Amino acid sequence: DKAHFHLSGYFNKQNIRYWSGNNPRELHERPLHSDKVTVWCALSIVGVIVPYFFEEGNHAVTVNSQRYVDMIKNFFEPALEEMHLGNVWFQQDGATAHTTQASMTVLWSKFPRQLISLRGDVLWATHSPDLTPCDFFLWGYLKVEVFKHRPTNLLQLKNVIRQEVAKIPVHTLERAEGNFRKRLHQCIENSGHQLQDILFKTK
Repeated sequence: DKAHFHLSGYFNKQNIRYWSGNNPRELHERPLHSDKVTVWCALSIVGVIVPYFFEEGNHAVTVNSQRYVDMIKNFFEPALEEMHLGNVWFQQDGATAHTTQASMTVLWSKFPRQLISLRGDVLWATHSPDLTPCDFFLWGYLKVEVFKHRPTNLLQLKNVIRQEVAKIPVHTLERAEGNFRKRLHQCIENSGHQLQDILFKTK
């Protein structure tokens, strides 16, 4: 999955979700156009692959199909081979760049009959934050840790992201995986409705 990390510390509402019965009417002033990086990570029970930054000339760029395919071929596949995970299933959300014919062809070749995705071997809902480990765990956890460092430029921000990804302990990833399984069972019991009672705890 991918997420934006803004230098101002602004949390992209696409990656952070809140449920509340009341509107607190609080104001949080942030720069209108804060510098940012667009980072992609792959999460597994044994580790997080080193972050990949979608950028050109040190500026964040929109993730399109060609850039996604290039990342999969030139970055993700070699990194995955270095981890020696063996039998791997690949899960992704339904973002347009992920599900074009070009992207899916590359992924089917790498993960034959083991692709969990919109239009994949196992269909996956376009919007399923309750069931996506990057959404319910990784991005929120990582942003809290990254912005404790208060980076002042994009190079620092990228270095801190790499540093904090490397520091995520295996036992935390194991707990995320266990929580993922619980969420799947809860989703079945709730007939596909939103989950209300499962919270991920890191401590």
